[in-house]
Amino acid sequence: MLTCVRHIEETKSMKRIIRAVVMVLLFAPGMLWANDLRQQFNAGLEAYQTGDYETAHDIWLTLAILRLAPAQYLLGFMYNQGQGVPQDYAEAAHWYRLAAEQGYARAQFLLGLMYSVGDGVIQDYSTAYMWINIAARNGDSVPVNIRDAIVNSRDVIANGMAPEAIAEAQRRARICLKSDYQDCD
Repeated sequence: MLTCVRHIEETKSMKRIIRAVVMVLLFAPGMLWANDLRQQFNAGLEAYQTGDYETAHDIWLTLAILRLAPAQYLLGFMYNQGQGVPQDYAEAAHWYRLAAEQGYARAQFLLGLMYSVGDGVIQDYSTAYMWINIAARNGDSVPVNIRDAIVNSRDVIANGMAPEAIAEAQRRARICLKSDYQDCD
């Protein structure tokens, strides 16, 4: 029975992906030509805010495939929370990482938190500290209360780390930033 339920969920997920790819193939050239990405993103926000998670997911998946970091971040959030999709921490981490590697501070922060507790990724305080430290450096793009949460979370994680481990995580963060997010492992 569990295998059957899992197969149904995988089929639904595959249908969503196919629908999003078709939307990209059909509408992406027009969306880019008309500079309509913001309107599409906002339509996803409106759907999300009214609880129409399936529509929000489909819109944001289309935009995420086009590498729009806020859409990737929000897909990660939906998978993290299980909103309109089965809760899947590994899928959330995947989308957060794509947005994080484009410099999106909120995604960097939440990806770091996932590493700190081992949700969807192998628990790794050094990687958690690295991503949250990067988010703190990019924190000018977020409201003050979120920036404060980022800095406080980084400091809490640091309290459980040896000084050498903190230095190594800071070194990794510098490499990641210098490589424009190409070398963040």
